Amino acid sequence: MAQDSAAAAPPLDKVTATPAALSLLAEIVRDHGPVLFHQSGGCCDGSSPMCYAQGEFLLGDRDVKLGEIGGMPFYISGSQYEAWKHTNLTIDVVKGRGGMFSLDNGREKRFLTRSDIPFSWAIFFLSIYQRDHYCRY
Repeated sequence: MAQDSAAAAPPLDKVTATPAALSLLAEIVRDHGPVLFHQSGGCCDGSSPMCYAQGEFLLGDRDVKLGEIGGMPFYISGSQYEAWKHTNLTIDVVKGRGGMFSLDNGREKRFLTRSDIPFSWAIFFLSIYQRDHYCRY
């Protein structure tokens, strides 16, 4: 099954959550039981992680488990992971409405994904090398 193969992949620990996100998550779990997150790749909810009751969202064969927040699994599509694989995600909460089918909808606050590309000395020095050797004036 697709859900089993995605769940069997080792987590990458590339997602964390703010205290506000963990508080909202606890509220949702209290109301709905265990949930899972899937990072939306749609045009309307592109920065919104979608929150579903476990078993209500069918994972695909290429979905990647980024890790867990508050003990709940967090997934992203394989194609979106390829674009974001060098990025760490932090799940936060802002005022507003969640995605139409996301369990944060109707609470006047919603989850939001913030991204951070970790600093790499190797990339920094490579960029200086390329500047000095390929961009002569």
